Amino acid sequence: MFTMFKLPNNHPIILSMSKKIIILFILIFFDNNIDVNSKENLRFFDQGKKDFEKEKYDESKINFEKNIVRNPKDFKSYLYLSKIYKIKKINDEYEKNLNTTLLLEPKNEDALYMLVSKKLADGDYDLAKRKFEIFKESCKKLCDKKIELSNLVKKSKN
Repeated sequence: MFTMFKLPNNHPIILSMSKKIIILFILIFFDNNIDVNSKENLRFFDQGKKDFEKEKYDESKINFEKNIVRNPKDFKSYLYLSKIYKIKKINDEYEKNLNTTLLLEPKNEDALYMLVSKKLADGDYDLAKRKFEIFKESCKKLCDKKIELSNLVKKSKN
């Protein structure tokens, strides 16, 4: 048998190649694992949204909370939770989730609109006015609400 082409097991080229292969397998495994988790997160959010649209608020709340556990920076789940708490009239949780949404996405139109409306109703006109200024600058899809909020802010000055 020819030994001229056979490399010894402890040869540096073999060791280097085996390390690269192991690293490649690890990267492939984690990449697939991350992809599965992101699909599962979407599944929780999508199911929560479907339940919310069907007015199954308790079920949708659970799904949004599961999504947040897996992805704590998902501002959309916090926004939907705030909508649920608004419907259930749990004001502390409603405002807490709005603030979390705005912390993660400072120019979120829905959250800004809801927070300005709440603060005007609560009588916190200074904060409402500051958030309204941010809303005016960033509005794209809720610009028709700008006039409504502007009138409410002006009335609050009087």
